[in-house]
This record gives sequence, C-alpha cells and structure tokens, in this order.
Amino acid sequence: MTSAFAPGLELARRFYADEVAPLLRTTLDGVPNSAALIGLGSEVQSFDTVRSTDHAWGPRLQIFLNRDNFQSCRDDLDAVLDRELPSEFGGYPVRFPFPDSTPPRHWAHILDLDAYFSGILDADPAGGLSTREWLKAPTQTLRELTGGAVFHDGLGRLEEYRRSLTWYPDDVWRYILACQWMRLDQEEPFVGRCGEVGDDLGSAVVAARQVRDLMKLCLLMGRVYPPYSKWLGTAFSALPCAGALTPSLTAALAATSWQERERHLTVAYEFVAGMHNELGLTEPLDTKVRYFHSRPFLVLDARRFSHALVATVTDPDLEDLPYVGAFDQFVDSTDMIGTDRRRRYLR
Repeated sequence: MTSAFAPGLELARRFYADEVAPLLRTTLDGVPNSAALIGLGSEVQSFDTVRSTDHAWGPRLQIFLNRDNFQSCRDDLDAVLDRELPSEFGGYPVRFPFPDSTPPRHWAHILDLDAYFSGILDADPAGGLSTREWLKAPTQTLRELTGGAVFHDGLGRLEEYRRSLTWYPDDVWRYILACQWMRLDQEEPFVGRCGEVGDDLGSAVVAARQVRDLMKLCLLMGRVYPPYSKWLGTAFSALPCAGALTPSLTAALAATSWQERERHLTVAYEFVAGMHNELGLTEPLDTKVRYFHSRPFLVLDARRFSHALVATVTDPDLEDLPYVGAFDQFVDSTDMIGTDRRRRYLR
C-alpha cells in the first residue's frame, strides 16, 4: 500500500488511461463504449480521504455498453480484464473485496448503460424523468449519478443522461423548496415550547433538526443536491453562505438554554429568508422574525415562503400535492436511499 494518498477520481482516471483503455481498444475492436467513475463511493463526491482507503478501496470504474453489446461482449471482456490487469496500480490493489467477506475481484465493472440508469432511477432516462419520477429520486442518488467523472463517452449518451439530471425542472425545484420551508415551519416554536416545560433535551433535539433542515434548504437554494448525513456538513461548508451561517448554526447546537438556541436560530432564519428574496422566485417577503401567535416564542413563520413558492408553480402534476416534497424530505432512512430497497418499498 502506498503511503501517498491518491484521490479516487484521480486514481481512476489514470487507471483508465494507462490500463483499461488500451485493453478496451484491442478487445472490443471498435464496439462503442463509455467509461466513468460515478455512483457509490466518497471518491465520486470528491469527499474521500486517507481514511477511505481502509476497505473496498482501489482503482475502479464503470465500462458502459449498449444492451446488445453488453450481452455479447460482457463475459469475454471481463475475462480479458481479469487476466490482463495488473495486481496493483498506483500502489493500490486492483483486485479487492466488496463487501469485505467476498472474494477479491477487479472493479472495472461492465454494465448496460440504459439498465444501469433505469435500475437506479426506476425510470427511463432517455425519455426524461416525469415530475413524479423526479420526486421519487433521493438527492443522494442524483448526486451519485451526476458526480464523479466521465473518461470517455463513445456511446454518446452517458454525458447526455448526466446533463439531464443536473438539476430539477424549475417547477419541481420550487415545490421542493416550498416543502423544505414547511419542514422548518412545522417545528419553529417547539424549541421554546419544549424548553418552557423543562424539556431541555427535547428543545435541543428540535434545534438540531432545524439546523439540519436549514442546511438542506441552503443546498437546495444553491442548486446542490443535499447528500446523506455523513457528508451533509461537508457539502454545506462549500456553499457561499456557509461562512455567514455556520457561527449561528454551531452556536444553536452548543447552546444550553432554549432562549439561547432561539436567539441563534432566529439569526439564521432571517439570513436564509434574505437568501430566498435574492433568488427572485417570488415577490420579496418580510424576513423579520415575529412571535408565534400570542406565545413568547420567536419564529419566522416559514410557511409564508412555502405558500409564496407554490403560488408560482404551474405544473399540473404538482397541483394539490401536500407539502411533503421529494422522497428524502419525508423518508429519513439511510437504507431507503438504496435503490433495491426503495424500489421494493415503492412497489
């Protein structure tokens, strides 16, 4: 094992150019193919570190073929790769197990392009996703399909599919933003209400939920798909707003009284409300916090932003939908982000 860490995307790019591409040229003899590193893995998001190399790590990529060529070429190509690829590349093993209990194998993975995308999305990418199909796709999945890098697109469709998934259609985006604002609205007064009855732990839990939803809202405003929890803070820290917001969010989490939590959260609420106005998606809204009815709890009354956004939506498929949103706005389960489990559940 090399002592010098090589980011996974860089390693995969060199592995393709030096080892895989020459074998594809001779073995496939002109059969169109595409190659990339997308899908699962911290390296696809450029979030990998030395820690990432402790399991299931090495040079890897996907080789995509048309359906007919996949059926006719897969076995022979896999045998050539298994026979001809070196044991190591860049100081890392070319063959490694995943999961750990399985036999080691090379990870130049041969796939049917259309089956790969349709299997993950449960939709045909060639025809474009419908409104409901967009809402069924977890943001982590959309990050995985649009992250990473394409090394070669001889099929001429891989880059097109990825471009089509770069961001939501405008009306879908507005609806998802509206639902994220509603998540904030539903729990705004509970930081104070829990604290008022002596439930400081409950108040802290609600504050943490509000911080998480604010971070996701900022990512959605910035047209960045929020990742799942392991990388949420990392992705948020790259946003232009992170420098201004992080002190308030961090202070809200560290606070030891509900009044202090509320004070830091209200600063964050007003800042993010200003970000909404800067987007110009609705008429400007009042960004100042106010008391929750006659109770002594300060809130933004975030549903105002939800209602304003929904009023701008014209897609008939979004009419009369509840403020539930996309899949991972109402399902908080890491397992359900996984394609196989999600598909079984939805069916």
